[in-house]
Amino acid sequence: MKASSVSENLYDKLVNEEDARICKAIDERACREVPGNFFTLILSYFCSKLGDALANPKIVLPWVMEVLQAPVYLLGFLVPIRESGSLLPQLFIASFVRRQPLRKWLWVGGSVLQALCMLAMAAVVWTLEGAAAGWAIIALLVVFALARGLCSVAAKDVLGKTIPKSRRGQVNGWSASAAGLVTVLLAVALIVSKNELSIWGCTLLLLGAGGMWLLAAVIYSRMVEFAGETSGGGNAITEAVARLGLLRNDKPFRRFVITRSLLLCSALTAPYYVVLAQQQVGQSGVLLGLFLLASGLASLLSAPFWGRFADVSSRRVMMLAAWLTAVLGFMVFALHTWAPHWLGYSAVLPVFYFFLTVAHQGVRVGRKTYVVDLAEGNRRTDYVALSNTIIGVVLLLLGVSGWIASELGISWAILLLSAAGAAGALLARTLPEA
Repeated sequence: MKASSVSENLYDKLVNEEDARICKAIDERACREVPGNFFTLILSYFCSKLGDALANPKIVLPWVMEVLQAPVYLLGFLVPIRESGSLLPQLFIASFVRRQPLRKWLWVGGSVLQALCMLAMAAVVWTLEGAAAGWAIIALLVVFALARGLCSVAAKDVLGKTIPKSRRGQVNGWSASAAGLVTVLLAVALIVSKNELSIWGCTLLLLGAGGMWLLAAVIYSRMVEFAGETSGGGNAITEAVARLGLLRNDKPFRRFVITRSLLLCSALTAPYYVVLAQQQVGQSGVLLGLFLLASGLASLLSAPFWGRFADVSSRRVMMLAAWLTAVLGFMVFALHTWAPHWLGYSAVLPVFYFFLTVAHQGVRVGRKTYVVDLAEGNRRTDYVALSNTIIGVVLLLLGVSGWIASELGISWAILLLSAAGAAGALLARTLPEA
């Protein structure tokens, strides 16, 4: 049986294809290639998401930095660079991407560049240590984030050209589920191994991440894409700047942006939990496995709950998630200050991390749902573009939390970020229901 026939049969069973009008939003030639492209996207996305898990900026990269004894103040830049670095460039490159009749090669190039950054990080682990290693990883993470931004823009366009509307969510869903399952299995393997995860283990993780992105690039290159529209490539940053007046004139939106900025604490505190655990417990592979397991299970179990809750009140979701983040941080600070021996047990901080990830999922679901519900049509587009731009800048500014951790201690950085979360919860209470 030909590979195309196998793909078509599997596709029919997987998505239960019945609607003959399902391809009305894409080109007729592209419609004939949907089954093959569907599985090509799932496989490539699976590899890239698994690469993300192997080089998680909240768990793995802080672990690597601590193993290499990099300066603590650099930890504060890991999440901001990873997130804002992939967000802000999109504002500049969107018009360039949309001028390309075939966009899959931009994704392939971006994926290869991400792979090279991971392989270079693996080399850093073997050859450098201290501040030199830390700054090298930060520099490579900047390039990695820029490449990720290129992939993000290109991926959306390619997905829109090759997969019908009602099937696009399943591409992300199936690939994320498969990658999540493999991540949980990896976490279990680390826990069972009971080995110290130092230079050799960190190198293997980063090599594995690089290999996944290279494999993703190879698979994605097999996408069947036809030349498409090349107009409409306006510069998004010009559009965003032109709409800055919304912050002055639209009070609910202004409060939402400030609230969202304060709620970044759920992401920014995560690396400090990992490094604090390393300092209290050691470099055991069991500990890293517990953090990976906590992250995977929290995302898997909490997302459906937050999704249903957000449909009732996304404002209350943001409030509850922010309070949970704040309470967890206050508890970790109290334990570290008055009962540090409790943090010496391997499972304690991973349990806190589990609930922190639950809270972070709530923050993400709540703020995404709220901004979508807050407005309609072009106003919604304006809200998303402007808020994403501002948050990208705020993330970089909040990298100062690394200096706080370096000067005052990691637990103080957790405390101050958690206080910001509490302020965000109070401000979310003043938002109108959307």
